[in-house]
Amino acid sequence: MKTVIILIAITASTLIILYTFITHRLLIKLKNITKNEWQILERELKTKFDLIPSILEIIKTYAKNENDILKGIIESRNKYTVASTPTQQMEASSQLTEAYKLIIKRSESSNELKSDLNFLKLSESLKDTENKIYSARNNYNDAVLNLNKKIKKFPSNIIANIFKFSPEVFFKDI
Repeated sequence: MKTVIILIAITASTLIILYTFITHRLLIKLKNITKNEWQILERELKTKFDLIPSILEIIKTYAKNENDILKGIIESRNKYTVASTPTQQMEASSQLTEAYKLIIKRSESSNELKSDLNFLKLSESLKDTENKIYSARNNYNDAVLNLNKKIKKFPSNIIANIFKFSPEVFFKDI
């Protein structure tokens, strides 16, 4: 009888250790996937903000009295440059998108700006980058969802707490 109890205890301990090991590895994998998806999203955001100086030059040429839009674009780029969190980067991106929508709206009334090939190429590049950001944001959110579910779900939440895994932040279309 004593031997059976010892065998049950050894088996249970082995299973707990094995579960802990497997769950920890899975949490690390999910965390790394989330980091990788964020890096992809961050790269696309950087591409978007790298287009700004060229866009500003063209707009300055045609839109002498569009200081409010230019100011908004410059502010959003500055916010992105000093952003220390992903949330701040996404807010700056959203602010730039709104300012750029105003430019497009007002450019429709400017035949010169509408016919400028550089402006058209930059607009196309920005649209392409926005699409990539949208896709990257969706991939990032999927990765965050998978990680957060594993962190919050019993019994893996016990392992997550022991190894100090914390949930990541989702990004919506701000």
